[in-house]
Amino acid sequence: MAVQNLDTDITYRPMLGSDLPAAHRLSQAVRWPHRLEDWQLVHRLGSGFVAERDGEVIGTAMCWSHGSDHATLGMIIVSPEAQGKGIGRALMESILDLIGERNTLLLATPEGQPLYERLGFKPIGTVHQHQGTVVQPEIVAPPPGERIRPAGVNDRAKLIELATGGTGMPRAAALDELLQVADGVVLDNQGELTGFALMRRFGHGYVIGPVVASSPERAKAMISYWMGARVDSFIRIDVHDSGHLSPWLQELGLLQVDSVVAMVKGEAPVPVPGLQQFAIINQALG
Repeated sequence: MAVQNLDTDITYRPMLGSDLPAAHRLSQAVRWPHRLEDWQLVHRLGSGFVAERDGEVIGTAMCWSHGSDHATLGMIIVSPEAQGKGIGRALMESILDLIGERNTLLLATPEGQPLYERLGFKPIGTVHQHQGTVVQPEIVAPPPGERIRPAGVNDRAKLIELATGGTGMPRAAALDELLQVADGVVLDNQGELTGFALMRRFGHGYVIGPVVASSPERAKAMISYWMGARVDSFIRIDVHDSGHLSPWLQELGLLQVDSVVAMVKGEAPVPVPGLQQFAIINQALG
């Protein structure tokens, strides 16, 4: 049901597919790189709310459930001329009501972090955004006995297992959707998969992620494979600081252009020992 704020004449209501072109224009106004197709992807996987004034979308917020215990939220945008009026908080409260008691993750800008802390979120780490055009990447070889090969249809179950283990959250729905629009490679050790990395169109070029592996060297091998496959293309990758990949990415020419704070309301998910998600899907889906 739409909620009317009589003081500001702003309506908050569930996001519809027909709102996506307006949401895309709003993200362009705050200089986010998302294409309309990127909005359509996250909308297929999640739910959201919009803030509307005089028929114009001036705010958005979305969430994604990962099983019954976890959720992520993102795409929280308020039009520049409408900021400072409590719209972001109202959207967040609507989203949190929808999420319920799930443990909830988000990535916060420095500007947004104080609001999220007031709503009960606490910092748990940092994600660094790297991007650029790689001319001649250093190719990192996989460990002896392992090879990089294209992901196939028969790998689906193992990819979901690795993604779930690397994040500590159910990832079947997200992986199934991503595999429709992304290319993937796996690390194969005589039939046993030790990691995977996806690449897809996003924003101004391509994004690498998620990348799940059991060691930084395995993650580097798959990331460098994709950079070698897209020489002279614009590439973005968002990595956890805990993976210690930022200095290496800088050396390859993917400059760190931003950092955001990973936050949780409730308890953070616990990955399977020996697995880690080194690069996230994106800053919304985590």
